[in-house]
Amino acid sequence: MEFFDVGSAKKTDIKDRYDVIIIGGGPGGITAAIYAVQAGLKPLIIEKALDGGQMNNTQAVENWSGFSSISGMDLSEKMADHARAFDVPFAYNEVVDVELEGQEKAVILDNGKKLNSRVLIISTGSNPRDLGAKGEEQFKGKGISYCATCDGHFFADKHIAVIGGGNSALDESLYLSKMVRKITVVQNLAKLTADKLLQDKLNATGKVEYIYNSVVDSVEGDSQLSAISIRNVDSGNITRLPVEGMFVFIGLIPNSGFLKGKLKLNDFGYVPTDENMETEIEGIYAVGDVREKEVRQIVTAAADGAIAIYHAARSYFDE
Repeated sequence: MEFFDVGSAKKTDIKDRYDVIIIGGGPGGITAAIYAVQAGLKPLIIEKALDGGQMNNTQAVENWSGFSSISGMDLSEKMADHARAFDVPFAYNEVVDVELEGQEKAVILDNGKKLNSRVLIISTGSNPRDLGAKGEEQFKGKGISYCATCDGHFFADKHIAVIGGGNSALDESLYLSKMVRKITVVQNLAKLTADKLLQDKLNATGKVEYIYNSVVDSVEGDSQLSAISIRNVDSGNITRLPVEGMFVFIGLIPNSGFLKGKLKLNDFGYVPTDENMETEIEGIYAVGDVREKEVRQIVTAAADGAIAIYHAARSYFDE
């Protein structure tokens, strides 16, 4: 069985069985793979898209030790290269099903292949949450975006709306401020929840204004988005705001759909674990943004991966 390894641009021979299969190549999954090799285990990373996952959508990472600032894409590349230096194989496929009963676990790929392992680490991360506003689906890619790094350059010198008031929303707004003419931040609460440092940096651009206690009711336009209707959550009053683009950063949805009926999930779709990152099923671990936890950061995802392997190596391979 062979998969084309887009990272190293060469054919990677993928075996039918590994000690540890890691679903997802973000910081948690990559760290788990590196620690697995150091523990004498043979891991495999299965990634359906880009090495690094959601890190690729972050313009500047300023809280990863060793770098005062590094782009998410560069950090993703460095992490993946580190794993490859340890001879960690990558398979670029989507996992569509899992078999979790018994000592031997299995994953089924979108090409029908079945791979087995003693330990399975779920590191599938999460995706941006939709607004649910009228017209949102119609204007996705036609003025509505969920990734500033991907699409920001399309909105040079334009007036845009950013929906959300947390760290992600303001971090992406700061990036967008380098190219757009004006940013209107729409927040459903009475205040921002982002770190004060981010707020100060964004305010210093002189390009931002805020609308509080409000949500997007609908979006409109012809071939491209041209305006959004904003509803005040207290009064119910609706105001029309002409904009040439809208970026949405209102939270994440865990990529855990393939686990429904197979593994316990909380009400929001996150995977509960113990302090060792182990789920209710022995040998199954969850790390990073797909896991039920308080803080979702690159550093906490990496820590999750290290802890999971530390426990797994001593619990299932220390014979």
